[in-house]
Parts: sequence; structure tokens; C-alpha cells
Amino acid sequence: MTLLDIFRQTLETTLPVFAMVFIGLGLRRVGWINGEFVNTASALVFKATLPTLVFLSIIRADLETALNVHLLGFFLAATLASFALVWGWAVWRVPREDRGVYAQGAFRGNCGIVGLALAASLYGDYGLSAGGILLGLVIISYNALSVVVLLAYQPGKSASWRRILRDIVRNPLIISVILAIPFAWWEVSFPTWVMISGDYFASLTLPLALLCIGATVSLSAIRSDSRVAISSSLMKMVTLPALCTGAAWLSGFRGAELGLMFLFFASPTAAASFVMVKALGGNDRLAANIIALTTLTASVTITLGVFLLRSQGII
Repeated sequence: MTLLDIFRQTLETTLPVFAMVFIGLGLRRVGWINGEFVNTASALVFKATLPTLVFLSIIRADLETALNVHLLGFFLAATLASFALVWGWAVWRVPREDRGVYAQGAFRGNCGIVGLALAASLYGDYGLSAGGILLGLVIISYNALSVVVLLAYQPGKSASWRRILRDIVRNPLIISVILAIPFAWWEVSFPTWVMISGDYFASLTLPLALLCIGATVSLSAIRSDSRVAISSSLMKMVTLPALCTGAAWLSGFRGAELGLMFLFFASPTAAASFVMVKALGGNDRLAANIIALTTLTASVTITLGVFLLRSQGII
């Protein structure tokens, strides 16, 4: 297979995902969808369709393959190392009041939507099932680390760890993973009509979620961007994916495992980071800038990353 063939296959994998993001951006600008639609659709995805998609993917999976303890352990270690690296860089190079927002924007990826959509596009059922299990770890680690770094630079602000733990335990994605694993382990089967209905409902997830991501991107925020936002975005989309994927390769990961981790490492900054910054009184404009920049550049950086890894025959 020539490099041109590999590049064409890469575009066929990544462009459909990012096309939906840009369609969402366009629909919002022409007024066909509005903030109320985005809020309602996002809630539907988070509470119902995405958990359904993850549940169905896991119960259909080969659990011995999807539940990969080594992959989960490495991803957690890489997340902690990334967190330490970006926080250290922020202490050295970023104004004190923006360090928490910078660090969260640089390490907290949108794995639940963009990462999972790309994993499904590249690896099908394995991407959905293994990615769904990995999401459980992502949700817990990202939320806990984000609170730590944001509170470190918000004097007088505090967060209830009991409430955070309760929100994590009650997270629909966490619940769907926990419920799905025993069904997959004992190979419990459902009636055909239930599975087909579930597939119809779950199929709403990725296009609807990607449209909402595009609709929330603010071009005006980018026009008022700063050096800090650009630095955090480069860290998120270039530096950390390269370092973490390189470390995974050196640790012996290859094929779908390496590809899945790259897609999660390279996902743009999660929209939830803005909500947390806003709640804790941080620089919400900087948070919005980082989200917009990473979302718009992801189509280029992820496509090039997948192409390079494929051309070397390691994913």
C-alpha cells in the first residue's frame, strides 16, 4: 500500500467525524440550531444515548480483549505524568491566576465524544467497547485532577469532594460500564427486538454529540485569543499526544491498543472544562479559547497523527 493510499484511508476515518463538528458550527451560525437545542441534545446524549451505545458495545465485545488491564494502567500513568508536566510548565511559564485553567485545558481531552467517535470509525466494535471501558477511568481521573489544579489557584474557593465523588458514581457512563461488564462476562443475551431498538437509539449519539460540539465553538473567542491559550492548545494537541504515544510504543503497545490510546491522548479539550472553570470562578474566557482552538485544529493534528502511525505500520 502506497503512502497516498494510507493517507486516503486516514481521511476516510477522520474526516466524517470532524465534518459533523464543522456542520454543527455552520448550523449554529445560520441560526438553524440554537443554545436551547444544544443544551437539550447534549443532555440527551450524556444521560441516555451515549450510555446506551457504551452498554451495547461492551455486552457484544470479547471482554478478555476489551478489558485490558495493562492498557488501563498505562493510560492512568500517562494521564498523571501529563498532568504533572503541564502543571510544572504552567508554574514556570504562565501567570499565576491562569495556571489552573491552562493545565486543565492542556490535559483534559474530550474522550467521551471525539475520542470514542474516532475509535469507532477506526476500530469498529473494538473501539467502542475498549474505549467505553477506558472512559470510566478517564471520567474519574480527569474530574479529580481538574478540581485539584483549579482550586490551587482560586483563593477562597472550595469544592465538596463528597459531591464530586457522588457525581462520579452517578455518572451515566460509569453506570453503563459497570452494568455492562457482568452481562458481557456471563454472555447474557437480549431479545432481538431489544437489541435493534437499542441500536436505533444509540445511533443518535455520535452525530448529535458532534453537532453540539461544533455548535458550541466560539469563533469570537478565538479572535480575542492570547499567548496562554495558544500554548495550552499546542500542549494538548501536539506535545502530549506525541510524548504519551511515544511512551506507549516504547512500552510495547502496538496495533489497535496503541491507536486507541493515541486517539484519546489527541482528543481536543473537553467542553466540561469550561463548566468547571466557570463554577470555580476562574478565567472562563481562556477556557473557552482553549476549547475552540483545540476543537478546530483537531481535524488536522489527529489526521496527521493517524497517517504517520499508519504509514509506519504500528497501528
